[in-house]
This record gives sequence, structure tokens and C-alpha cells, in this order.
Amino acid sequence: MKSFKKYWAIFQITLVNSFAYPGELIGRSLMIIPFMWIFYQLWKVTYAAAGTDVINGLSLRDVLWYLMLAETIELGRPPLARTISENVKDGSIAYLLNKPYDFLLYQFSTMMGETIFRASMNAVFGSVVVLWLVGAPAHPEGFLIALPAILGAWVLHFCITVMIGLSAFLVEDVSAFMWIYQKLAFIFGGMLIPLDFYPSWLQTLAKALPFSSITYGPARLFIAPTTELFINVMALQFIWIMILALLLRSAYRRGVAYLTVNGG
Repeated sequence: MKSFKKYWAIFQITLVNSFAYPGELIGRSLMIIPFMWIFYQLWKVTYAAAGTDVINGLSLRDVLWYLMLAETIELGRPPLARTISENVKDGSIAYLLNKPYDFLLYQFSTMMGETIFRASMNAVFGSVVVLWLVGAPAHPEGFLIALPAILGAWVLHFCITVMIGLSAFLVEDVSAFMWIYQKLAFIFGGMLIPLDFYPSWLQTLAKALPFSSITYGPARLFIAPTTELFINVMALQFIWIMILALLLRSAYRRGVAYLTVNGG
């Protein structure tokens, strides 16, 4: 319980610090407005060219609300991999590891403290724009149902990005790995196009990968909140969280051992 209070306090401090520069964070959140406007123009033309109001079970309204939540999840995340990489390269990682807390739990607490405010602002601005463009979502309650999946998405993203950040122990620059991860997330996560529009074989492949659990699963659950989908999304997230958490813990131990051997 004491350990939980420690990391809860770290989360609260980081969240409060986020309000120190609200103008900067709100300015970043405004980026979702042109994104949603561009998505609306692209998909409006797509549906008009198809001559139908529904494509693969999704209407224009469904697609816009799907993309709004997908962008909220993506834009709300801090650049954790880059931060950890810089800590490794400038040597400050050694001081962080000596603190009386678990390094990974500390990073998760700070990430969530930054993410909550960023994501909230993105959701507010994005919802206002989409509401104006296509009206209210078909299932407004879907947002509450999707909340556990959104949290799971952030946990999965945390595991992947921290592993990328820790790879700085072995390589000098992790930006290439982050670029690869982002492009895989765009393609197989359904960031720009819902996976429902992919060929059947590619849908099967993409939905089995962790990227779909980070973006597609929560966003699809938001626009189509069913019990079956909720169970499927949460079960797949749980499996990938267990796998990636074990890999992350192993990578962390190897990184600490490497740092110790080399005089850290």
C-alpha cells in the first residue's frame, strides 16, 4: 500500500505540473482540429465516390468518431522513448536508478500524469469539431465502455516505448526505432484507416498484433460498444501486456547490468 501511495503521489505531482504551462499543452491539443477537418474532407469524398452511406459496416459519422479517439490516444502520449534515451546518453539515468523507487513504475506514473491532461484536451477539441461536422456519436456511452481499453492501450504503448528508450544502452540514437514503431502503428494499428477497410487476410494479421490493441481496439469499441467486442479487446490487450511486460522487465535488467559492468 505504501508503494502504491508513492507512485500515486508521483502521478499527482506530474499531473499538477502539467497545469504549470496550460497554454503550451492546449496549443498542442489544437493540432487535432486541422487533422479532423482533413479526415472529414477525405472520407466525405470517399463515401461520395462509393455512392453509399455505409462501407464495411461503418458510416461517415462512425469513421470520424473512430479517428477522433484514435488521434486522441496517439497525440496524448509524451515522447517517453526520447526522454529515456537522452537520460541514458547524458548519464543522468544512473542517478534515476539510484532513487528509492522502481524505475519502470516511476516512468509509468510520470507518463500517466502527462498523458491524462493531454488526452483530455485532445478529446475535448476533437469532439467539438467532429460534433460540428457529423453530429453526435451513435453510441455516446461507448466512450465510458472504451475507457479500460484506452488505459490498456497506454500500458501497451508504455512497454514498447520504454524498451525502445532502453535500447539506447546499446545504440546511440533510438529515433530510427521510434520511426519504425510509429509507421507500424499507423499501418497495423488502424491509426489513419480503420482495419475494417483492409482485405480480410490483412485484417486477421493486423488484429493479432499489439498495434491494433493500442489504437483500433479502443476506437472500434467506442463506436460499436458490444459485450463480445469488449471481451475480445480486453483479452487481447491482457495477453500482449503480459508478454510485453515480461520483455520490458528483462530488457530493463539487461540494461542495468550493462550500465553496472561499464562503470555506471
